[in-house]
Amino acid sequence: MRSTPPPSADPARRSLLQAGTLVLLLGAQQIARGASIVAVRVWPAQDYSRVTIESDRALVAKQFFVATPPRLAVDIEGIDLDPALRELVAKVRPDDPNIAGIRVGQNQPGVVRMVVDLKQEARPQVFSLTPIAAYQHRLVFDLYPAQAPDPLAALIAERLQPHAAAPAPAPFTPRDAGGDPLGALIAERIEGLEDTIANTAPPAAPPASAAPPRVAAAPARPGTPSVASKVRATDRMIIVALDPGHGGEDPGAIGPGGTREKDVVLQVALLLRERINATQVGGNPMRAFLTRDGDYFVPLATRVQKARRVQADLFVSIHADAFTNPAARGASVFALSQSGASSAAARWLANKENQADLIGGVNVKTQDQHVQRVMLDMSTTAQIKDSLQLGGTLLGEIGAMAKLHKPRVEQAGFAVLKAPDIPSVLVETAFISNPQEEARLKSARYQQQLADALMRGITRYFAKNPPLARSRSV
Repeated sequence: MRSTPPPSADPARRSLLQAGTLVLLLGAQQIARGASIVAVRVWPAQDYSRVTIESDRALVAKQFFVATPPRLAVDIEGIDLDPALRELVAKVRPDDPNIAGIRVGQNQPGVVRMVVDLKQEARPQVFSLTPIAAYQHRLVFDLYPAQAPDPLAALIAERLQPHAAAPAPAPFTPRDAGGDPLGALIAERIEGLEDTIANTAPPAAPPASAAPPRVAAAPARPGTPSVASKVRATDRMIIVALDPGHGGEDPGAIGPGGTREKDVVLQVALLLRERINATQVGGNPMRAFLTRDGDYFVPLATRVQKARRVQADLFVSIHADAFTNPAARGASVFALSQSGASSAAARWLANKENQADLIGGVNVKTQDQHVQRVMLDMSTTAQIKDSLQLGGTLLGEIGAMAKLHKPRVEQAGFAVLKAPDIPSVLVETAFISNPQEEARLKSARYQQQLADALMRGITRYFAKNPPLARSRSV
């Protein structure tokens, strides 16, 4: 007589066999092979330095920070040390303001340890990004300095530097400075420099025989300003925030010849900065503040926050458009809209530009709450009205030297234009997807012409809309 196994044994046996089969499948495709490193990148910047490890599968990492000397140690699981990871060592630049060096080694089987030696105390952020656009899985290390640089202080320091070629700005009285705390702060810095010079020991006196006779100082005439009052007489800086689009992990649009939007718009912004810094408005000096001055990624909301932090008088975001049809051409200027886009093309472009954070890579878990609040639609009617005036002036100047895609300023919900208290526009300089316009965007002559046109537009705008003696919180 044939015996049959108990019914309860069959499910257990089947489960064991299935589990074994699953282990074999996973062992062949997942466990033994591990992740493959696709690329490693290092992006140095004054704001922060970023290290990116791109792989074909998501990586698991455990990190710990050591304060003395400052360094970040990370154990990356499921991989073995390969030539791609070793490349990180050579990718650190000597002028990186945050990273002194990177060391990698096989800590144990299947675990690679990476140690990032830092030049100063830092606040590291480690996070993962899922595949998007041309990127596969990314493990990102953002290394922010513990003491973040103050952009307003940098502008003040730049202003204090002598500029022999620049015309002397028209001074105004301490009473005027009292209405502008930034002006008062500049005067205070200048006075501090004067005190330092006055208190410095003078050079050794010449021999008595060669010493000239001492002459008593003449008393100050009535009404003549004292040295202290001259020192306190200062000016009100007019600050223009320039926002070169994209950067770092986000190349922006790429032309048929390989030209990257992030490179072209940065070059135009740098040229425009030179012109702004050499210009005055009503006797007051202008200064350009760049949301990025190198090849690194800046989130959209952080761009807005940076402009507000220096209390910019204008915000000009510079881009180079792209479209699926290479025949599209011409420059455009956009302002914010509270009630939908002015055209389907404007809405499509705003949606595309607003995806920059996904490509560039934002650590959404630790994003500052203030920055997130700025992303809300806090725009005002007055801001949009001023932005349209600025955009119309810029469009007129650009149209005098290049073809326009649309003859009027368009509007859409661009996240980067949502500073509630700063007139803000986005300039699409040309269609980089058009071969002819790509060639022009690459040429130094065309970049100079664009910078000149934008400078004329900014000057014309201020001529009709003088900047207010606003109170700046420093």
